[in-house]
Amino acid sequence: MTRRTRMSRRPLPIFILLLIVFCLGSCVSTKKTAYFTDIPAENSNIKLPEYKEPVILVDDILHITIQTIDGGTTTAINQLSRGIADVGNPATPSSVNNSTPNGYLVDKQGQISMPMLGTLKVAGLTTTEVRTLVSREAAKYFKNPTVQVRFANFKVTVIGEVAQPATYTVASEKINLMDALGMAGDLTIFGKRENVLLIRDNNGEKEFVRFNLNSYDTFKSPYFYLKQGDVIYVEPGKGKVASTNAARTQTIAILASVASIVTVVLTRLF
Repeated sequence: MTRRTRMSRRPLPIFILLLIVFCLGSCVSTKKTAYFTDIPAENSNIKLPEYKEPVILVDDILHITIQTIDGGTTTAINQLSRGIADVGNPATPSSVNNSTPNGYLVDKQGQISMPMLGTLKVAGLTTTEVRTLVSREAAKYFKNPTVQVRFANFKVTVIGEVAQPATYTVASEKINLMDALGMAGDLTIFGKRENVLLIRDNNGEKEFVRFNLNSYDTFKSPYFYLKQGDVIYVEPGKGKVASTNAARTQTIAILASVASIVTVVLTRLF
């Protein structure tokens, strides 16, 4: 065997090794992406925690409308509530709608001021209780009034490894963790399903709660239903770091493979 032949074969093992590294680098380890994998195969029922209506706080904005037979008489009262997103539009990202919602602002004394009805104390009440209060006051001026009350600024924020991180304005105050994740387009493939963090402002103190979406115990948590201003954070898993490193490894492997091929060609030519 000539010296020329031995030199031409020497780079081949290096080329094969680099090719293996390239193939391995292109493989990204994936974790379980299915939710609630511990639910029994047979039919089973899970009792949800008791839902408690959120109470109205200072700086909340209320959407209040009064309907009567003569709709013109309530125009002044309903004027402030115009422009609120319809109930048919369940969630609006703040990135889409940055305008301040119309409605009755709860002042620092916990009160709202309505035309004809005057000043009403609403802080600490639920929307159901405010509806009863407004109905009672409206009955003094209108016959058989129908009153609707809901939050105009009920917001939850979903950030981290989700498809559409944003702050969402929700038409319904009865929203749970899965609803919020659904609005944000679900977790990405890199989100840690076993460590979803809920951050809640509780009377000036931050409260932190973690959920494991691999377990159906999520449905049993007293924090399953969200409150106004809740923040959900989905932590990125090791897979995202691995994918970033894999992309870098692929680039290096490609360059090294090209260099190896060039070396093989050169050794055979000279």
